[in-house]
Amino acid sequence: MTAHRRTLSAAALSCTAAVAAPLLLTLSAAGPAQAHGAPTKPVSRAYACSPDGGATAGTAACRAALTANGGAPFTFWDNVRVPDVAGRDRAVIPDGKLCSGGLSAYRGLDLARADWPSTTLTPGARLTMTYRSTIPHTGTFKMFLTKPGYDPAQPLTWSDLPERPFAEVKDPALTGDAYRLAMTLPSDRTGRHVLYTIWQNSSTPDTYYSCSDVVFPAAKSNAGGSGGTGGSGTSAGATPTARAASAAPTKSATASAPAEQPAPAVETEEAAESADSAAPQSGSTVAGAPVAAATENTGPRYAVAGAAAAVLLAVAVTLVLRLRRR
Repeated sequence: MTAHRRTLSAAALSCTAAVAAPLLLTLSAAGPAQAHGAPTKPVSRAYACSPDGGATAGTAACRAALTANGGAPFTFWDNVRVPDVAGRDRAVIPDGKLCSGGLSAYRGLDLARADWPSTTLTPGARLTMTYRSTIPHTGTFKMFLTKPGYDPAQPLTWSDLPERPFAEVKDPALTGDAYRLAMTLPSDRTGRHVLYTIWQNSSTPDTYYSCSDVVFPAAKSNAGGSGGTGGSGTSAGATPTARAASAAPTKSATASAPAEQPAPAVETEEAAESADSAAPQSGSTVAGAPVAAATENTGPRYAVAGAAAAVLLAVAVTLVLRLRRR
């Protein structure tokens, strides 16, 4: 190869590298996968209002949460995490900000409303919570249920929760992209409540927070059985208590919601169990409920950047080979 061709080859490679480097840097900045998670059964507010939430994402409560969030979507529904809490939850997370973990990026989850998408549960029954995650991590899950007399029209505070969790699970196995946490529900709840979950990692410094809105029918409402599934409106099989709760938004948080907006879904425990049993038990992604963020920086824009970088590198190699043949 002549000096001129060597110069051209070097220049071509240099130019291609200059263009591709920022794209490759973007990809490498994603860093290693981190553990994230949130309940999808009973559905958490973050998941219900995320792009993965389906019809529930368009409900009045979720639209109001999006507005309160400054229009930022809850794409990373699995990332309501606070580092270095170390069990000092009540000292670190402020009253009225329990659902967001005090994080401004999730402040819309703290709205005091009685129409959040919810799951209908049976008092005193067994429940298997599905807590979606990405990679195994050790840690303890603590589940709290708001006290009898809880008022969903008021901001959630620590005084609304008992001092001790009603269920606690340590180091469960990650199976089929989720932790499955068995527990027995308190038997003295009726009406609308919040199932508050704290996941304190022991293998990372992070603690995760989530609010799942649930509805307990009154005892006399259980005789007719339960039915209904999640959807864009209250199911026909939902109990009168559930229908009343889902149809009663608070006066302050729903003032700007469109009148034609469908009511939030009320999902029954039985429907959630059925959907959960249909999900595969192995693999990195469960169909219909993918984990939103295996890393902090993933998604289509990074795939496009990688493809562009690969094309540019291929062009550079082709150019060098042609110059060598001359």
